[in-house]
Amino acid sequence: MFNYFKKDQVIFNHKVINPEQDNRSCSYGFLIKRGADILFSASVLLLLALPILVIMMLIKIDSPGSIFFTQQRIGLGRKQFKLFKFRTMVENAASMQSCLEKANEIEGGVLFKIKEDPRITRVGKFLRRYSIDELPQLVNVLKGDMSIVGPRPLTIRDFSRLSSNQYYRHDVLPGITGLWQVKGRSGSKSEKLHVYDFFYVNRWSLSLDLMILFQTVLVVVAGKGA
Repeated sequence: MFNYFKKDQVIFNHKVINPEQDNRSCSYGFLIKRGADILFSASVLLLLALPILVIMMLIKIDSPGSIFFTQQRIGLGRKQFKLFKFRTMVENAASMQSCLEKANEIEGGVLFKIKEDPRITRVGKFLRRYSIDELPQLVNVLKGDMSIVGPRPLTIRDFSRLSSNQYYRHDVLPGITGLWQVKGRSGSKSEKLHVYDFFYVNRWSLSLDLMILFQTVLVVVAGKGA
Protein backbone atom coordinates (compact mmCIF):
# COMPACT_ATOMS: atom_id res chain seq x y z
CA MET A 1 0.00 0.00 0.00
CA PHE A 2 2.75 2.40 0.98
CA ASN A 3 6.24 2.28 -0.49
CA TYR A 4 8.65 4.97 0.65
CA PHE A 5 9.47 8.62 1.39
CA LYS A 6 10.97 10.64 -1.42
CA LYS A 7 11.84 14.30 -1.01
CA ASP A 8 9.13 14.89 1.60
CA GLN A 9 6.53 13.17 -0.55
CA VAL A 10 4.68 9.93 -0.03
CA ILE A 11 4.16 7.43 -2.82
CA PHE A 12 0.66 6.02 -2.41
CA ASN A 13 -0.65 3.53 -4.96
CA HIS A 14 1.96 4.94 -7.35
CA LYS A 15 0.50 8.44 -7.05
CA VAL A 16 2.64 11.25 -5.66
CA ILE A 17 0.96 13.12 -2.80
CA ASN A 18 2.50 16.40 -1.70
CA PRO A 19 1.94 17.03 2.04
CA GLU A 20 1.54 20.76 1.34
CA GLN A 21 -1.69 19.97 -0.53
CA ASP A 22 -3.75 19.39 2.62
CA ASN A 23 -7.19 18.09 1.66
CA ARG A 24 -8.48 17.60 5.19
CA SER A 25 -12.11 18.45 5.71
CA CYS A 26 -13.15 21.69 7.33
CA SER A 27 -13.27 21.96 11.10
CA TYR A 28 -16.80 20.54 11.19
CA GLY A 29 -15.32 17.24 10.05
CA PHE A 30 -13.20 17.06 13.18
CA LEU A 31 -16.22 17.96 15.32
CA ILE A 32 -18.10 15.07 13.71
CA LYS A 33 -15.12 12.81 14.42
CA ARG A 34 -15.09 13.80 18.09
CA GLY A 35 -18.84 13.39 18.40
CA ALA A 36 -18.65 9.95 16.79
CA ASP A 37 -15.83 9.01 19.18
CA ILE A 38 -17.94 9.87 22.21
CA LEU A 39 -21.09 8.16 20.92
CA PHE A 40 -19.25 5.00 19.83
CA SER A 41 -17.21 4.67 23.04
CA ALA A 42 -20.16 5.19 25.37
CA SER A 43 -22.35 2.76 23.38
CA VAL A 44 -19.74 -0.03 23.31
CA LEU A 45 -18.98 0.30 27.03
CA LEU A 46 -22.69 0.03 27.86
CA LEU A 47 -23.35 -2.87 25.49
CA LEU A 48 -20.32 -4.84 26.68
CA ALA A 49 -20.67 -4.10 30.38
CA LEU A 50 -21.39 -7.74 31.30
CA PRO A 51 -18.62 -9.29 29.12
CA ILE A 52 -16.20 -6.73 30.54
CA LEU A 53 -17.05 -7.86 34.08
CA VAL A 54 -16.37 -11.47 33.07
CA ILE A 55 -13.02 -10.49 31.56
CA MET A 56 -12.08 -8.67 34.75
CA MET A 57 -12.85 -11.77 36.80
CA LEU A 58 -10.78 -14.02 34.50
CA ILE A 59 -7.77 -11.71 34.69
CA LYS A 60 -7.93 -11.71 38.47
CA ILE A 61 -8.24 -15.50 38.67
CA ASP A 62 -5.49 -16.17 36.12
CA SER A 63 -2.62 -14.32 37.79
CA PRO A 64 -1.94 -12.09 40.80
CA GLY A 65 -1.95 -8.36 40.23
CA SER A 66 -4.25 -5.55 39.18
CA ILE A 67 -6.97 -6.00 36.57
CA PHE A 68 -5.98 -2.94 34.60
CA PHE A 69 -2.64 -1.93 33.17
CA THR A 70 -1.90 1.80 33.07
CA GLN A 71 1.01 3.46 31.36
CA GLN A 72 2.10 6.96 30.45
CA ARG A 73 1.84 7.56 26.72
CA ILE A 74 2.55 10.55 24.50
CA GLY A 75 -0.51 12.14 22.93
CA LEU A 76 -1.68 15.29 21.20
CA GLY A 77 0.89 18.07 21.34
CA ARG A 78 3.47 15.64 22.80
CA LYS A 79 1.67 15.76 26.15
CA GLN A 80 1.62 12.72 28.40
CA PHE A 81 -1.57 10.94 29.39
CA LYS A 82 -2.40 7.74 31.28
CA LEU A 83 -3.49 4.95 28.93
CA PHE A 84 -5.76 2.14 30.19
CA LYS A 85 -5.67 -1.51 29.08
CA PHE A 86 -6.61 -4.86 30.54
CA ARG A 87 -3.51 -6.38 32.10
CA THR A 88 -2.15 -9.14 29.86
CA MET A 89 1.27 -9.56 31.45
CA VAL A 90 2.69 -10.55 34.81
CA GLU A 91 2.74 -7.80 37.42
CA ASN A 92 6.49 -7.02 37.11
CA ALA A 93 6.52 -7.00 33.30
CA ALA A 94 7.88 -3.44 32.98
CA SER A 95 10.99 -4.21 35.01
CA MET A 96 11.65 -7.28 32.84
CA GLN A 97 11.66 -5.41 29.51
CA SER A 98 15.26 -4.15 29.74
CA CYS A 99 16.43 -7.78 29.89
CA LEU A 100 14.45 -8.60 26.75
CA GLU A 101 15.51 -5.67 24.54
CA LYS A 102 17.93 -7.84 22.54
CA ALA A 103 15.04 -10.12 21.59
CA ASN A 104 13.02 -7.24 20.05
CA GLU A 105 11.61 -8.43 16.70
CA ILE A 106 10.54 -5.02 15.37
CA GLU A 107 13.23 -3.63 13.08
CA GLY A 108 14.21 -0.02 13.67
CA GLY A 109 14.09 -0.11 17.46
CA VAL A 110 11.29 2.43 17.99
CA LEU A 111 8.69 -0.19 18.90
CA PHE A 112 9.16 -3.24 21.13
CA LYS A 113 7.55 -6.60 20.41
CA ILE A 114 8.47 -10.28 20.68
CA LYS A 115 6.08 -13.04 19.63
CA GLU A 116 6.77 -15.49 22.45
CA ASP A 117 6.92 -12.90 25.21
CA PRO A 118 7.43 -14.79 28.50
CA ARG A 119 5.66 -12.00 30.40
CA ILE A 120 2.24 -12.63 28.83
CA THR A 121 -0.30 -14.54 30.93
CA ARG A 122 -2.61 -17.31 29.67
CA VAL A 123 -5.68 -15.06 29.62
CA GLY A 124 -3.49 -12.29 28.26
CA LYS A 125 -2.66 -14.30 25.12
CA PHE A 126 -6.34 -14.62 24.28
CA LEU A 127 -7.08 -10.96 25.02
CA ARG A 128 -4.20 -9.84 22.83
CA ARG A 129 -5.04 -12.16 19.94
CA TYR A 130 -8.42 -10.48 19.48
CA SER A 131 -7.37 -7.03 20.77
CA ILE A 132 -9.81 -7.32 23.69
CA ASP A 133 -7.16 -5.84 25.99
CA GLU A 134 -7.67 -2.51 24.19
CA LEU A 135 -11.29 -2.08 25.36
CA PRO A 136 -10.46 0.11 28.40
CA GLN A 137 -8.99 2.67 26.01
CA LEU A 138 -12.58 3.63 25.23
CA VAL A 139 -12.38 5.47 28.56
CA ASN A 140 -9.39 7.38 27.18
CA VAL A 141 -11.52 8.29 24.16
CA LEU A 142 -14.33 9.59 26.38
CA LYS A 143 -11.80 11.66 28.33
CA GLY A 144 -10.47 13.21 25.13
CA ASP A 145 -6.99 11.68 25.40
CA MET A 146 -7.51 9.53 22.33
CA SER A 147 -9.68 8.99 19.27
CA ILE A 148 -11.03 5.71 17.91
CA VAL A 149 -8.78 6.11 14.86
CA GLY A 150 -5.36 7.74 14.87
CA PRO A 151 -1.62 7.09 15.15
CA ARG A 152 -0.49 4.53 17.73
CA PRO A 153 0.08 6.23 21.14
CA LEU A 154 3.78 5.73 21.84
CA THR A 155 5.32 4.92 25.20
CA ILE A 156 7.88 7.31 26.64
CA ARG A 157 10.58 4.79 25.64
CA ASP A 158 9.37 4.67 22.03
CA PHE A 159 8.86 8.44 21.82
CA SER A 160 12.44 9.07 23.02
CA ARG A 161 13.67 7.22 19.91
CA LEU A 162 11.84 9.45 17.44
CA SER A 163 13.66 12.15 15.54
CA SER A 164 12.25 15.69 15.71
CA ASN A 165 10.98 15.50 12.11
CA GLN A 166 8.70 12.65 13.19
CA TYR A 167 6.82 14.73 15.76
CA TYR A 168 4.10 15.45 13.16
CA ARG A 169 2.32 12.29 14.41
CA HIS A 170 1.44 14.23 17.58
CA ASP A 171 -0.49 16.90 15.68
CA VAL A 172 -3.59 14.71 16.04
CA LEU A 173 -5.09 12.57 18.79
CA PRO A 174 -3.62 9.06 18.98
CA GLY A 175 -6.03 6.23 18.22
CA ILE A 176 -7.07 2.81 19.45
CA THR A 177 -6.68 1.66 15.85
CA GLY A 178 -4.96 3.16 12.83
CA LEU A 179 -3.22 2.48 9.55
CA TRP A 180 -0.21 0.81 11.18
CA GLN A 181 -2.45 -1.46 13.23
CA VAL A 182 -4.41 -2.72 10.20
CA LYS A 183 -1.58 -2.76 7.65
CA GLY A 184 1.36 -3.87 9.73
CA ARG A 185 0.65 -4.42 13.42
CA SER A 186 3.36 -6.35 15.25
CA GLY A 187 4.94 -7.69 12.08
CA SER A 188 5.80 -4.28 10.64
CA LYS A 189 9.09 -2.41 10.77
CA SER A 190 9.35 0.84 12.75
CA GLU A 191 10.06 2.58 9.44
CA LYS A 192 6.61 1.67 8.12
CA LEU A 193 4.98 3.06 11.26
CA HIS A 194 6.25 6.50 10.25
CA VAL A 195 5.05 6.09 6.66
CA TYR A 196 1.54 5.15 7.76
CA ASP A 197 1.42 7.95 10.35
CA PHE A 198 2.68 10.52 7.84
CA PHE A 199 -0.02 9.60 5.36
CA TYR A 200 -2.79 9.60 7.99
CA VAL A 201 -1.89 12.97 9.52
CA ASN A 202 -1.57 14.69 6.14
CA ARG A 203 -4.48 13.03 4.35
CA TRP A 204 -7.04 12.59 7.12
CA SER A 205 -10.71 12.34 6.16
CA LEU A 206 -13.84 10.77 7.63
CA SER A 207 -13.87 8.27 4.77
CA LEU A 208 -10.31 7.23 5.63
CA ASP A 209 -11.37 6.66 9.25
CA LEU A 210 -14.28 4.49 8.09
CA MET A 211 -11.98 2.46 5.86
CA ILE A 212 -9.59 1.88 8.76
CA LEU A 213 -12.45 0.84 11.06
CA PHE A 214 -13.73 -1.66 8.49
CA GLN A 215 -10.28 -3.17 8.05
CA THR A 216 -9.80 -3.24 11.83
CA VAL A 217 -12.84 -5.51 12.16
CA LEU A 218 -11.38 -7.88 9.56
CA VAL A 219 -7.96 -7.94 11.26
CA VAL A 220 -9.39 -8.47 14.74
CA VAL A 221 -11.74 -11.26 13.65
CA ALA A 222 -8.82 -13.00 11.92
CA GLY A 223 -6.64 -12.46 14.99
CA LYS A 224 -3.67 -11.46 12.81
CA GLY A 225 -0.55 -9.69 13.94
CA ALA A 226 -1.44 -9.46 17.64
